[in-house]
Amino acid sequence: MANLAANPARTNVAMLGIGACRPKRLVSNDEVCEVLDSSDEWIFERSGIRNRRWISGDESARTLAATAAERAITNAGIDREKIGALILATGSWKTKIPHGGPIIAYDIGLNGIPAYDVAAGCGGFGYGMGIAADTVRAGSAEYVLVVGVETMSVVMDPTDRGTAFIFGDGAGAVVIGPSEENGISPVVWGSDGEHAQAISQNYDIPEYMDRAQEYQGKDPATDPVGRMVVTMEGSAVFRWAAITLPKALTSTMELAGVNTSDIEVFIPHQANARISELMKKNLGFPDDLPMANDIENTGNTSAASIPLAMEEMLATGKAKGGQTALLLGFGAGLSYAGAVVTLPPNPTISSFDDLD
Repeated sequence: MANLAANPARTNVAMLGIGACRPKRLVSNDEVCEVLDSSDEWIFERSGIRNRRWISGDESARTLAATAAERAITNAGIDREKIGALILATGSWKTKIPHGGPIIAYDIGLNGIPAYDVAAGCGGFGYGMGIAADTVRAGSAEYVLVVGVETMSVVMDPTDRGTAFIFGDGAGAVVIGPSEENGISPVVWGSDGEHAQAISQNYDIPEYMDRAQEYQGKDPATDPVGRMVVTMEGSAVFRWAAITLPKALTSTMELAGVNTSDIEVFIPHQANARISELMKKNLGFPDDLPMANDIENTGNTSAASIPLAMEEMLATGKAKGGQTALLLGFGAGLSYAGAVVTLPPNPTISSFDDLD
């Protein structure tokens, strides 16, 4: 039997840099309610959202992701040639074939590296981060770029009171690589396929040829049969979250070997400000513990939510690089992923630099 070579293993990994990109267009609750039968007061009371950002002009998931990735590399201060893999977490990329990862790698000058998509809904960034950390630990790549991007505005029904006011667009990215001290705990992740339809879509890839022919020649922009939009059973998702998330958060801290007094920043997925406050209270965190509230002016950006919220806290000084943070993403699948991390350095190039 041949003595096969093995990759050099690494124990300690961390997020070394963060980048983000936010669309320029700011959409208020009042603007949403020009189409949606609702009000600014109703939306804010139930979700904590005042505004969200939607793509416009020549902006797209592709441009947002590439910009966030470039900023993460710059803020990490490493040579891009050392990046050995790219993971794209997304649920709204416009095609399944081709998937988006290789396209973003090409756009940022890294054509040829392994690049692939992770589809785990709002927990996608946590899944990607966990995979990236283990990829570096195993020695399969020295540095891995994880990008979360969504353009949820293009997969919404603007008249749906359950979803139209919730979602926004944006992209966030981190560079993960070796570190003197470990900065990413083991990821606690899981899924519940029994209740998967609680967050779904109205249009599926046809399973049979005769069904596929029904859609040929129809314009997705105008034909409701051909346009895929996200649907959500809000009460079912809330019930699932109320049971699942407290256990996930507790397990995350236990596996990381920390307790509530060690956590300096709480960055939950920006699904609903009221849910975030409830989780913070149930965990016994002090009232003055910094907690992400990017949802107020960014909305729910699904797989981009956590890196965008993290970048907002670092860019505005609400959090500092090196602090210990608890992360938890959850949503479609139904899936979740949580970890305790050391925050990356405060960004020198911010997603707010090019906004009015």
